[in-house]
Parts: sequence; C-alpha cells; structure tokens
Amino acid sequence: MSFASFTARGFQAMRSFSTRRNVAQRVRHALNPRNVAAYVRSLDWREVGKGVGYWTLHMVNFGCALHLFGEHVATLSYVEGPSMFPTMAMTGELTLELKWIDPHSLKRGDLVTFISPIDPTRKVCKRVTGLPGDTICVDPTGEYAPSTEHVVIPKNHIWVTGDNLPFSRDSRIYGPVPLGLVAGKLYARVLPWRDRTVFRNTFEFID
Repeated sequence: MSFASFTARGFQAMRSFSTRRNVAQRVRHALNPRNVAAYVRSLDWREVGKGVGYWTLHMVNFGCALHLFGEHVATLSYVEGPSMFPTMAMTGELTLELKWIDPHSLKRGDLVTFISPIDPTRKVCKRVTGLPGDTICVDPTGEYAPSTEHVVIPKNHIWVTGDNLPFSRDSRIYGPVPLGLVAGKLYARVLPWRDRTVFRNTFEFID
C-alpha cells in the first residue's frame, strides 16, 4: 500500500470516528431532560391532539375493514383434531377459509365449516358427502346405525362426515346440517409451509 493510500484511509477513519462521535453528542443533547422539557413545552398540543385523533380514526377504520373482510370474504382458520385425518394433521394446520360463498352451490367433497348443531359455541370442519335430495347410508361402519339404514336429505340441508370416521362426530350422530349453519369453505392449506396446497375435490359420487 502506498503512503498516499495509507494517509487517505487514515483521514477517512478519522472522519468516520468524528461523525459517530458527533451523532452520539447530538443524541445525548436531545435526551437531556432540560431539552426534552423545553421541547414538550414548545409543542402545540391542539395540533398533537388532532394528529393523534386522525391516526386513531384511520386505525379504527382499518380494523373495521379487516374485521368485515374476515367475516364476509375470507379469513385464516386453524383446524385441528383427528376427525379430518389424513386430509388435516391432528396437530393442527392453518387454512384459508372462504366466506363469500353460496351454500346452495356446495358440491359433494367440499370441505366446509359450520356451527355445530350440538354445540353452538363451536365451529367445526367436515366434508360434504350428501346434497339435498340424495339418499345416504346413515353409517356405513354400522357403529351409530345399521349399515342398511338410509335417509333422504331434506331441502336446504347437507350431509357431512369426517374423513376419519372412527374419530368423527358428524351427520351420523346429529343428522343433516341446515345450510344456514354453514360458515365457510376451506380453500387451501397455508401452514405448515412445506405442506401448503389447494384442496382438490376428488370425491366420487355413486348414483
């Protein structure tokens, strides 16, 4: 390294050190209690109040818009439990739930969320396995009803079951679910990120 380069680097380091020292001095000066008190006294508190109110109003508007979007358009829902295994992990998954849906347009095989008919405080997820007018075997496993027993799903109702029948409380127990209880339709798995996917309808209907 030449002497000129060495000298230039030395001066650059000195200027950098001086700049950092000046910044530290300005910070200490600004945080001095006397300076802080003087700054507070110099504020126009009417203007401060207007500014705070303005931004508070914007935050409230944003929160309301976010709430309305989540209630009526789409939201992220956490699904856990054994009833939908293996489609859903028992340890829980974060899913994208569509709220802007027409319950009358649901198809067999769709994953839906609805208010539990036996516990109105809970929202559950099941698969649609029957539509209005379908004749459904109440319980193919024979656990809750003879495997030969069938029912016709009434108008404005759907039949829902879990993918893991031995661990699911579904229409085999509480019967057809009114469409009015349907809250949304699961569209995709978001988390875990490595398992992210759009839910495909692979349901096969036997007429």
